[in-house]
Amino acid sequence: FCCQTRQALVFHCNFSIMLNNHVQTGLCKFQLISGFRSFLERHCPAVIERFCPTPWCWGGRLQTLVRVIIKSGPPVVYRNELIRTKDGGQISLDWVDNSKSEAYPDSSSRPTVLILPGLTGNSKQTYVLHAVSQATRRGYRSVVFNNRGFGGEELLTPITFSAADTSDLEWVIRHVKQRFPQAPLLGTGVSLGGILLLNYLARKGSEADLLAGITMSVSWDTLESCASLEQPVNKLLFNRHLTSNLCKAISRHRKVLEAVVDVDHVIKARTIREFDERYTSVMFGYKSCRDYYQDASPGYKLPQTAVPVLCLNAADDPFSPKHAIPVALAQSLPNVALVVTAHGGHIGYLEGLFPRGEGYMDRLFGQFIQAVFDHPGDLKRACEVKENLTD
Repeated sequence: FCCQTRQALVFHCNFSIMLNNHVQTGLCKFQLISGFRSFLERHCPAVIERFCPTPWCWGGRLQTLVRVIIKSGPPVVYRNELIRTKDGGQISLDWVDNSKSEAYPDSSSRPTVLILPGLTGNSKQTYVLHAVSQATRRGYRSVVFNNRGFGGEELLTPITFSAADTSDLEWVIRHVKQRFPQAPLLGTGVSLGGILLLNYLARKGSEADLLAGITMSVSWDTLESCASLEQPVNKLLFNRHLTSNLCKAISRHRKVLEAVVDVDHVIKARTIREFDERYTSVMFGYKSCRDYYQDASPGYKLPQTAVPVLCLNAADDPFSPKHAIPVALAQSLPNVALVVTAHGGHIGYLEGLFPRGEGYMDRLFGQFIQAVFDHPGDLKRACEVKENLTD
């Protein structure tokens, strides 16, 4: 199903649910006995909550920028673990074991949240710290998967990551499940981390080894996202900065990477598309950058997913244009919930006059993971039953 806030549809009602090409508006003009939608309405009320952005921070670009500047992160102490990969590389994992958890004192069965940061991000990002805080206060364990070369570790092999390559994520999930085979595991992906998670879920289907997934501010069509980020204002505000961070990472690992790519040519890139043309598509063997973007885009792969997944997007996200959000496709899938707000920007969702602390995105995340871990049986049954709309 697809749940859109009042702001998104501009209807005079508390919420609107779109299902099977019908729109039901108002206060409960429908009745549902089962299904993913009713599961979320019952256990994760934020999906039908009215999101009111910070009055002085209304637009998507402003929400995106201000979040980076103003939002604070709760204190988090990690335990770092470096794991080796089949190709001789290493991946940095940051754990919060939550050994003092009163709700789950037995470490072997303590629910675990796996968090995938965005492009150039790592466990220090404020949105990651808030996610960890939400999980910790509920008694869960957290582990942050830092992409190769971005977690502070040395790059041992000449390979980093791409949004389409899920091999490292598969390796991490296998490692976590081997460590805690009795502990339920939920995957969380933000921005590029969400792309990676959705691609993994589509590739593995019912063998994903995850109880559920949640993504926030995903770019559903990377070609459309690139086009949006190449608009003059977005290029100035976001594209160049992200590209600069990517180039700095490549330069940092020059000694290892110069054996397979022209590092000097790569670090002259001024846009993400140029970077992917010179580095990512070359590193991962694509004939063109367009081929890479097609392979990386998760939108059309949603029917291949099997586990329940909740996806949060804002219609004014400069990274993910609203026309590329797969609303129609999500409506037809019993295991996919797509929540689209009219405002929120990219990983923004700032609310209140002084939006330094917890926001809507953090609250939605916290409610969802608790719903999944507290009611796994209800969730499984809900996603196995096809919903029927009634007037």
